[in-house]
Amino acid sequence: MSRRVKEMLIEDVGSRLKGVKDILVVDASKLDGVTANKLRLSMRKKKITALGVRNKLGRVALKNVGMTSLDPLLEGPSTLVWGGEDIVALSKEIAQWVKEIEPLKIKGGTTEGATLSKETVEELAKSPGRKELIGQIVAAMMSPGAQLAGALLGPGRKLASQIEKISEKEESAREESVAAAPAAT
Repeated sequence: MSRRVKEMLIEDVGSRLKGVKDILVVDASKLDGVTANKLRLSMRKKKITALGVRNKLGRVALKNVGMTSLDPLLEGPSTLVWGGEDIVALSKEIAQWVKEIEPLKIKGGTTEGATLSKETVEELAKSPGRKELIGQIVAAMMSPGAQLAGALLGPGRKLASQIEKISEKEESAREESVAAAPAAT
C-alpha cells in the first residue's frame, strides 16, 4: 500500500473517530460473511458503528485524535466498535452478540481515556445503563416526597372515607324509611 493511500486511510479513520470517547475492540476475524453482515446491520439499527482496522494504521489514527489508550489492545485482528447511548449500552450489545456468535471475542475498550480490559467490559455489560441509573436516582429523590405526601393525605383520606360511610348509612336508612312509608298508608 502506498504512503498516500495509508495517509488517506488514517485521515478517514481519524475523521470517523473524532469526538468519540467510548470504543470497544473486538476480534471478528473468524466470522463468516453472512454472520458479519447480520451483526453489522443489527448494530447499525442501534446506531453502533464497527470498523475493521489494521493495527498500525489504527494506532496512528487514534493517536491523531488524542486517543492512545487502545494501543495495548490493537494486536491481532481488530475491529473498533463505537456508538450507542453510552459505554454500558455498547458493552451490553456487544456482550449479547458474543454470547450468540461464538467466534466473536471482546478484546477490551476505552472510555474517557481509560483502557478497559475484557473483564471490565463484561462487568459493564451487567451493570445498569444510563437511563436505568437516572430512573433509580429519580426514584430515590422522589421517595421521601412521596412518603410525606402519603402521610399528609392519609388522615384526609380516612376522614373522607368515614364521611362517605356515614352518608351511605344515612341514605340507605332514608331509602328504607321511604320504602316502608307507602306500605303503612
